[in-house]
Amino acid sequence: MNLLLLSNSTIPGQAYLGWPKAAIKEFLGECKKAVFVPYAAVTFSYDEYESMVKKAMDEIGLDVTSIHRFDDPVDAIMNAQSILIGGGNSFKLLNELYKNNIVEPIRRKVLENTPYIGWSAGSNVACQTIKTTNDMPIIEPPTFDGLRLVNLQINPHYTEQTIAGHGGESRLQRLLEYSSINNIPVLCLPEGSALKVEGDDWNLISSDPVKLIRFGGKTELLQPGTLKI
Repeated sequence: MNLLLLSNSTIPGQAYLGWPKAAIKEFLGECKKAVFVPYAAVTFSYDEYESMVKKAMDEIGLDVTSIHRFDDPVDAIMNAQSILIGGGNSFKLLNELYKNNIVEPIRRKVLENTPYIGWSAGSNVACQTIKTTNDMPIIEPPTFDGLRLVNLQINPHYTEQTIAGHGGESRLQRLLEYSSINNIPVLCLPEGSALKVEGDDWNLISSDPVKLIRFGGKTELLQPGTLKI
């Protein structure tokens, strides 16, 4: 498999998909075409989403076409040179993947080494489930099961910052709740970080150590670079 799972698309003050652009170009190598899945969009159209991604990827010579342009979504995936899945709402994204019958086709293509790039919700759905998303369940998908491409969970946009005077749980507390009853490790990806998988080589792209939470709430810090989960 070849996966690039990004925590986020944009860092404040930078262009859309600006911070990971060089990593995306290196990851894709000679691949020059991508099918983009915009299903996580909620408050803006698929046309608008496609336009944003096309503009960013034009700069690295990647020709992007949104899957909603194709008459047959399954055929679009099966003929894709690479697959991009964008951020937004993970519940809506997963629901649309199942509705359009492309969960298994995406999984099959990626297992056949078609490059996969996801950010935020697009990284969530690459996991075993979407149970560690930050999103509101605005729609009920048929299952929480994701693409099952990696044997861990990702929490994108991870932060340990809290709001003064706010009594709700912190992000860490919520993930510890998950890990108290689910035996799947959670990789806590802060913004500006990513997990890259190329065959058996797993690499953490980050400027700082990243937290991994195991079953029972056991935590460890992973250093940037080669990973063994």
